Formats: sequence, C-alpha cells, structure tokens
Amino acid sequence: MAKKPAKSAGVDINHYDVVLAPHITEKATLLSEHNAVVFKVAQDASKPQIKAAVEALFGVDVTGVNTINQKGKTKRWKGRPYTRSDVKKAIVTLAEGQTIDVTTGI
Repeated sequence: MAKKPAKSAGVDINHYDVVLAPHITEKATLLSEHNAVVFKVAQDASKPQIKAAVEALFGVDVTGVNTINQKGKTKRWKGRPYTRSDVKKAIVTLAEGQTIDVTTGI
C-alpha cells in the first residue's frame, strides 16, 4: 500500500482558482479605510471557500465575507449587441490591524 503524501500547511492550489484578482476602484479604496478588501472571485465560490483562500494566500485573519453578483451589461459594437461577462465580487473584512497590499503580487 502506498503512503499518502504529507499534507502541507501551506497554500492549496485550489485557492488560486477561488480568488482571481483584486478589484481596484475608488469605492474599493474607500473600503480599505474600514479594513476591507475587494476581490474578483469564481462564480461558484462560496463564502467559506473565499475566507479560507484569502487566509491561506495572504496570511491574514478574515472576520467577514460579503459577496456581490454583478450581471454583465448589454452593449453594442458596430451595431451588434453583445453581453459583458458576469462578475462575482467578494468584500473581505479583515481583523483589526491587518492589511493586504493588493498592488503587489501573491
């Protein structure tokens, strides 16, 4: 019988599939004053998955996760209509005194 690989306490590769990118806007910057960071996340990601991913990737304590499903706008290009992609965003509230610098990579 083969040995099971030792489970590392580090980052699981699936965490990179949950948190896709930081969402940097004026409103997201204003939220940083209240210990909150906004991320674009996978459409099928749940709040516990988002919390676990942010804690593992950035090494911070998360106190709350709020999610927003933004439907894609209908636009026109050269007279032809098309729809932008739907986006799911997560507003992650951090514990007091902890921050995430979204301008640097993971």
